[in-house]
Amino acid sequence: MAKYVESENVELKERYTDSIAREIVSFLNASGGTILIGVKDNGEIVGADKIDETFRKVSDIITNGIEPNPQDEITSALKYEEGKTVIAINITKGSRNIYCLKKYGFSSAGCTIRIGTTCKEMTPEQIRIRYERNFIDTEYMLKKKSSSAGLTFRELKIYYTEKGYHLDDRSFESNLKLKTEEGHYNLLAELLADRNNIPFIFVKFAGKNKAAISERSDYGYGCLLTTYAKIKTRLQAENICISDTTVRPREDTYLFDFGSVNEAVINCLVHNDWTITEPQISMFNDRIEVFSHGGLPNGMTEKLFFEGVSKPRNETLMRIFLMMNLTEHTGHGIPTIVEQYGKDVFEIDDRYIRCVIPFNKNVLSKISNNYNEIENKQKLTKTEKRVLALLVEDADLIADEMADEIGVTVRTIQRAYSSLQKNGYIERIGSKRNGKWIVLK
Repeated sequence: MAKYVESENVELKERYTDSIAREIVSFLNASGGTILIGVKDNGEIVGADKIDETFRKVSDIITNGIEPNPQDEITSALKYEEGKTVIAINITKGSRNIYCLKKYGFSSAGCTIRIGTTCKEMTPEQIRIRYERNFIDTEYMLKKKSSSAGLTFRELKIYYTEKGYHLDDRSFESNLKLKTEEGHYNLLAELLADRNNIPFIFVKFAGKNKAAISERSDYGYGCLLTTYAKIKTRLQAENICISDTTVRPREDTYLFDFGSVNEAVINCLVHNDWTITEPQISMFNDRIEVFSHGGLPNGMTEKLFFEGVSKPRNETLMRIFLMMNLTEHTGHGIPTIVEQYGKDVFEIDDRYIRCVIPFNKNVLSKISNNYNEIENKQKLTKTEKRVLALLVEDADLIADEMADEIGVTVRTIQRAYSSLQKNGYIERIGSKRNGKWIVLK
C-alpha cells in the first residue's frame, strides 16, 4: 500500500510545475494542507529533482506571487523517504479570509480553494463575501502596500491648495490615509503620487471592433487627479459638434452627451477595484466604452445601483474627489446616464461593469458626409483645386483671366470647369457669354 494518498489536505506532485502556486492558494483559502514534490499521483516515491531551484521557485511564489503575503503560514522542508528526497510544502489555514495570485488579483482565476482532492476556482460571490469580510474595517487599497517607494505628492498638494485647503507636510499623509498600519505607502498613495507604475490607456479603434487601433494614448503613471483631467480634456476634444445656423438661436448637436460620459469615467475611477488592474476607456467609430473591474460592491444590488444609491468601493478616494468638486456623493451620476441613454448601456457582471455610450447617429452621418467630401476634394487635380479657390475669391473671373493667373492654357481651364461641374462642385449661372460660375461646395 502506498505511503501517501491524495486527500483534502495532501497534494502529490511528481515534480515542480507552475500549478503549485494555485495549489498553495487553494490550501490557504481552505483548511491548510501539504504539497509533496517527488511523489506520483499513485503514491509512488520517485524523489524530487533540481531541489535548490525548486526551493527558490517556491520561495518566490510565497514572497512575491500571493496576496496578502502568506510567509507566516508556509514552511518548506526536506523529507527522506526510501532513499529519495521529497520536498514538503506545509501550509496552515490562512489567517486572512482570502488569498489570491497577484497576477490575477481577486478574481476567479486568482482565487482557488481546496475541495476534496481538487483545486477549484472560487465563484465571484465567494470571493466577494470573503473579500469584504477580510477587510471590513476599511478598503483594501489602504492596506495594500504600494509597489513603489519614495513617493512624492507635489501635484496633489497643488490641487488642495487651489481648492483652499492647506496640507501640513507633517500630517497630510496620515490625514489622507496614504500609509499602511506598518508605515508603508499604500495603493491609494501610489494612485495619487506624482509618479507611479500605474498606466491608464485610452485606445481609439479604427472601426466598430478591436481589429485595428488608430491611436493609443497613455495618461497614467502619475497622480490620478491629473490623469482624470487629461482624460476629460481628451474626451472634450473628441466630442464633435454639428451646428445648425439656419435657426435662431443656433442649435448645437454633439457626438455624445459629455455629462454622461464624464459621470461614467468618474464612476470607473472611484469604484474600480485597483487591486486587479486599472480601468479602461475605449473609443470606437460608433461608441465609447468605459470599463471598470470588480462588479458591484458587497451589499449593492442593480436596483440600488440604478436608483443612484451611493456605496463606493473606495470610500477614501471618493472623499478626495468630493473635496476637489469632481463628483457628488449623492450618486446622481448613474441616474443621469440612465435618463439620457437608458439602463441598457450598462453591462453588470460579478467581475466588472461596462458602460457603453452610443454616438449620435445624425452627427455620425454628417461627419461621414464631410469626410467623403474631403476625400473627394483630395482627388481633384492641382488645377481644379486652384480654380475652385479663385472662384471663391472672385466669381466674375473669366477663363482667360483664370488661365493667366494659374499659368495654364484656356483649354486646360475649360476642362477643369467641365470636370468640376460634372462632379457637382460648380454650377453655371446665366448664359455662356454673360453668365458666371458659382461654387457649390
